[in-house]
Amino acid sequence: MLAAQQILHALDHSNDNYYCSFVELGHAYSYLIDSRLNLFRAQDQWAIAVERLGYSPRAGSIGLELFYYGNCLVNLEEYNNRQTNYYALDVIDWASWQAATKDELLDPAAETILVRNTPVRLTHDKAAYAQAGIELVAYEPDRITPDEIGRLLVLTHAPLFRATDAELHKSIPANLEKILVLDEWYHKDFVDSPVVELSPGQLTDTYELNKANLAPQGISQGDLASLIAAQNQRMMQQNLEAWEQHRPSSYETWPQLAQVLATGDVSYYRPTLPPNTHWRNWPESGSL
Repeated sequence: MLAAQQILHALDHSNDNYYCSFVELGHAYSYLIDSRLNLFRAQDQWAIAVERLGYSPRAGSIGLELFYYGNCLVNLEEYNNRQTNYYALDVIDWASWQAATKDELLDPAAETILVRNTPVRLTHDKAAYAQAGIELVAYEPDRITPDEIGRLLVLTHAPLFRATDAELHKSIPANLEKILVLDEWYHKDFVDSPVVELSPGQLTDTYELNKANLAPQGISQGDLASLIAAQNQRMMQQNLEAWEQHRPSSYETWPQLAQVLATGDVSYYRPTLPPNTHWRNWPESGSL
C-alpha cells in the first residue's frame, strides 16, 4: 500500500547533486513560458511528470522539459553513466524557428512556425501582447523576443506545446492511470548546491593547475584551502535553509498531492495558497 510519507521522502531527496533534480521553474538559464503537473497512480505505484516550457538563449529555442518522479520509473535518460529524471522535447521545427527569429528577435517578415508539424501563425501586433499582459522589452520597443513569442502562442495553441500522453508515458509504465492534471499550483524551487570536497592531493593538484593566476594575487595553497572551506560553509548554510523552507514536504502543495497519490482520492488536494506557477511570478528565470 502506498504511503504519503514515502512519496514525500522521494520528493525531498530528488536532488542528487548530479543529474536528478526537483523541477526549477525559475531556472536562470531558461525563461519560463508555461508549466503543467501530471499525477499517475496504480495501486502500489505512483509517478509525477512535471512539464516546463521555456526559452533557452543558449540553445536558441523553445523547449518542453519533462521532470519525472516516482517509484516505478522506466526508460530514464542517462548522462555520464548516471540516470537523470530529466527529458527534453523539441516541439518546434528548428528550421522554421531559426528563420522566424533571426538575431534572437521576431523577424518582421516571419508569418508562421511549425509546431508539431502544424503551421502556427505568428503575431506582430503589439496590442495583442499587451492584452495578454506581456510587456515587450523596453530596450527593443519595436521588436519581439523569443520568450514573448512563446508566452503569447501558448495562450492560443496550448495543446501543441504540452506533452502528449505517449510522451508522458515515456518513463512511466503504461498501466498507471493519470488521476490529476494541474495547470497552476503553489510552487517553491528546491535547489541543493553541491559542496566541494577535495583530498590533500586534489587540493595540491588544483592549486598547481591554477598557480599562475593565484600566486600573483598572493594566494597560497593554504589560502585556497581556506577559501574553499568558507565557500563550503556558505553552501551548507544555504542547503540547510533550502531544506527547512523549500523542500517539497515543507509546504502544503506536495503533502496534499502525496495523499492524492497514496489514496487515489483527488479531494485531498485542497490548496489554500494562491497558485504562483505563472511566468510573471518567476522574473529571475532566464536572468543569466
